Amino acid sequence: MNIIFFNPASNADEWVQCIQDKLPDANVRKWTDGDDAPADYALVWLAPNEMLVNRQGLKGIFSLGAGVDYILKQGLDTLGTLPANVPVIRVEDAGMAQQMQEYVVGSVLYYFRRMDEYKQYQEQRIWNPIVAHNRSEFVIGVLGAGVLGESIIEKLKAFDFNVRCWSKGPKQIENVESFYGEEQLGDFLSECKVLVNILPNTPETRGILNLSLFSQLKAGSYIINVARGVHLVEQDLLVAMDKGYVAGATLDVFSEEPLSKLHPFWTHPRINITPHISAKSIPEKAIDAICKNIHRLENGETPSGLVDISRGY
Repeated sequence: MNIIFFNPASNADEWVQCIQDKLPDANVRKWTDGDDAPADYALVWLAPNEMLVNRQGLKGIFSLGAGVDYILKQGLDTLGTLPANVPVIRVEDAGMAQQMQEYVVGSVLYYFRRMDEYKQYQEQRIWNPIVAHNRSEFVIGVLGAGVLGESIIEKLKAFDFNVRCWSKGPKQIENVESFYGEEQLGDFLSECKVLVNILPNTPETRGILNLSLFSQLKAGSYIINVARGVHLVEQDLLVAMDKGYVAGATLDVFSEEPLSKLHPFWTHPRINITPHISAKSIPEKAIDAICKNIHRLENGETPSGLVDISRGY
């Protein structure tokens, strides 16, 4: 079995060694420019088009993270990058669920306990206790209820928050009101004081965080984006803040990364920025999942995390 690997991260050697240890009978190699030798499986993250284009004999393409949008975009942009009938498989967790829970819960509590306002008071040297938010009215809406979205929802429920979710299709999550489809989006948004975005990047979801959506939230709401930068219309967020639709935002992802040093988000007093760190794949856990899926494919079984190319996730 031949496995090719590409990840621009500095720990690429660690990944390759770990895969080789888990699959000692396989030939695992880092892909380099010009390598067109046979490969049964490709494990990729931000791989160049040349790695996959017109490659014959692949049995599966694995994303080393939860997102597969960059792979699917390559398939659209460069004919042959996604060979016909070759399954694309995403890592469903790889240790990311717990990290995402920590990030989102921490951000929600920051706003619930009004730390954003106390921070502004501190800068002005104002000593002024603020009336706490009413928990029952502090409704948290989660856009996207897949593996990571549902894990976030369950952790928020543990804090006795009123949580609701919206997704493309109906979901059954205990004690969580589920909304789905375009026709139910407005009803979902109308009671939200906090909006957490964990949607996949698809043509239908790009730009979903826009002025129209912000205007349908409770006044003075909070936005937490841990999905993709392209979901957010950045100028619309600034306008929504000026209009009072949004009181604060915590953003981990951006349309352009790294964020330009001239970007207005850097200096906005009510926007918190982190450099795409809300959740990172842990190599050992990701590789365990990938190796199990390789065994499934070798045995003619359906892998976990199989991507529906037509849906984009």
